[in-house]
Amino acid sequence: MDGNSAIGPLIFLLATCILLAGCTVSPDQNPLRTPILTTQETPVPTPSVSTGSGDAMGVTESNSRFAFDLYRNLSRDPDSAGRNLFFSPFSISSALAMTCEGARGVTAEEIRSVFHFPGNDTARRLGFREIAAGINGAQKGSTLSTANALWAERTYAFLPGFVQILRGYYGADATNLDFIRNPEDSRMTINRWVEDHTNQKILDLLPKGAITTLTRLVITNAVYFKGTWELQFDKNLTKEEDFRAAPGRTVKVEMMERTGKNAFFGYQETDQLQVLRMPYERGSGTGLSMLIILPKGDTLPPVEDVLTLQMIQEITGALQYQRVNVHLPKFKLETEYSLSETLGGMGMRSAFDPGAADLSGMDGTRNLSISEVFHKAFVEVNEEGTEAAAATAVVVGLTSAREGPPVPEFNADHPFIFLIRDDQAGTILFLGRVTNPVG
Repeated sequence: MDGNSAIGPLIFLLATCILLAGCTVSPDQNPLRTPILTTQETPVPTPSVSTGSGDAMGVTESNSRFAFDLYRNLSRDPDSAGRNLFFSPFSISSALAMTCEGARGVTAEEIRSVFHFPGNDTARRLGFREIAAGINGAQKGSTLSTANALWAERTYAFLPGFVQILRGYYGADATNLDFIRNPEDSRMTINRWVEDHTNQKILDLLPKGAITTLTRLVITNAVYFKGTWELQFDKNLTKEEDFRAAPGRTVKVEMMERTGKNAFFGYQETDQLQVLRMPYERGSGTGLSMLIILPKGDTLPPVEDVLTLQMIQEITGALQYQRVNVHLPKFKLETEYSLSETLGGMGMRSAFDPGAADLSGMDGTRNLSISEVFHKAFVEVNEEGTEAAAATAVVVGLTSAREGPPVPEFNADHPFIFLIRDDQAGTILFLGRVTNPVG
């Protein structure tokens, strides 16, 4: 589903839900393995902190490459034709990175390939930890945070090494739940955690039926961002205008306006498109911005076909700080996806096949496979700034004023693509397109 509206924060989250499908191995059957411990009891490794940014840069690049791979696959899906798209590649990557820690053999290779994860385990783990530490650092200009958690069936045994890695590198503390006798209460407990860590923007991440008596593990990740434009729009200038949603079809939207001698932004254009960078208030924290890619024609496919990490790097490297007359619609999008078929088509096949999946790094057995990957996302843009949220659930079952050149007109009155990114690290937090701001 998708829609439209306004305000100025941005949040997103991700959850990875892991279930068992098939025959369980009880602690009594394998006395060498013990049930997962609670948050306070789980032993924690003490890996050394990375002294450089190479690990984070590697994970950032892998996340960006996955972002555009997934966008391309979603945009070409017949079910997505003419519809808004919005998702959090960082959220999905974080969840699957934690899932990958329990994968082995071909299953692990396929996950690493689809998500472009660094092949070196230590580099991957340190990279995600360094990025999370940066996200959770002091931000005076914006609010930005991330959190992970582990939810385990209280009677089931998981390998201590798997639990320790997720806590030590991903900060995923463990809580025991009674999935077998109280699956619905467990689902509601996890969903409340998700809501609390996304400012109530992602509700019912795990739908009814997602937690069953066969569920054994749920991994969740949440990210929250709230930012205000460095140059806010004047609400008094916002007025109703036409948006060309498709050839021969227009819709009425609330169009914001930022013009005048102080309207300076990062800007670049080619024969095919215009690019605008709109920063959020920075304070003393990491710079965050929205990058908008606006085709000069009214259709997106010509731009979508060449949308790659290299293209974005070239665009951002060529941006010039100059005066621009900006017209941008207020919009609000809400989306949800079931990603198992999409990820399978991208090459992550065995993880969804009960007969081929190898998640033995979680529990020492070959009884686990992913049954579905759910993703929900939310974004709202208005005169003050941006608010966005996203959630993912991986369900695993057993089996200036002087004269100069003409001032460019950036009039987003037709479909466009947008990203929200960390300018310093280059991490793409969100990626989407607006084909119809009003739904």
